[in-house]
Amino acid sequence: MSSETRARRGYHHGNLREALIEATLALIVEKGPQGFTLAEAARQAGVSPAAPYRHFKGREDLLEEVARQGYEMFAEVLETAYADGLPSSLQAFESVGRAYLSFARSNPGHYIAMFESGISVHATPALNMAANRAKSVLIRAAETMARHIPEDRRPPASMVADHIWALSHGVVELFARGGDGNRGPFSAEQLLESGTGIYLRGLGLLPSD
Repeated sequence: MSSETRARRGYHHGNLREALIEATLALIVEKGPQGFTLAEAARQAGVSPAAPYRHFKGREDLLEEVARQGYEMFAEVLETAYADGLPSSLQAFESVGRAYLSFARSNPGHYIAMFESGISVHATPALNMAANRAKSVLIRAAETMARHIPEDRRPPASMVADHIWALSHGVVELFARGGDGNRGPFSAEQLLESGTGIYLRGLGLLPSD
């Protein structure tokens, strides 16, 4: 069933807000986050051009809600992966990395809205809270990894989280999503795992074997 079909079905059951979000997700994947209008989202959802304004101030407001929803989903995926990887701190970190790649592949519309739409995570308190929830998983993983290092030599957990986030995002963009995403002899998972290992060893968070 296509996203458009789901959106129309959702609207007929009175779920206009959800139908517009489904329509927007489909349009983001098809045209990019800035390549469609609110009227197009309304048309794809099977409603009048004026209908979206019952729930959203405009297209940016709709994109913000899609991004917020994406971060909530993202945080849940990362939290589950982190818990599944324990009690080994390294396994937990690697599990989170694999979950990052999986989320990007499985939820391209949300991922693009979150990271490629130009929407600031500070746009709304709810969006900022959701984004911080996702980042907190990486910070927690970094803190766990650093426990065996003397406190005066530990790198800031937030810095490690940002570096791992940037590494993960780069692997997603170059090797895990559509088009050029399948190039090279190594899988995205292998690249992320080896890159994370090199980085953590450089910080002294892993043995240098």
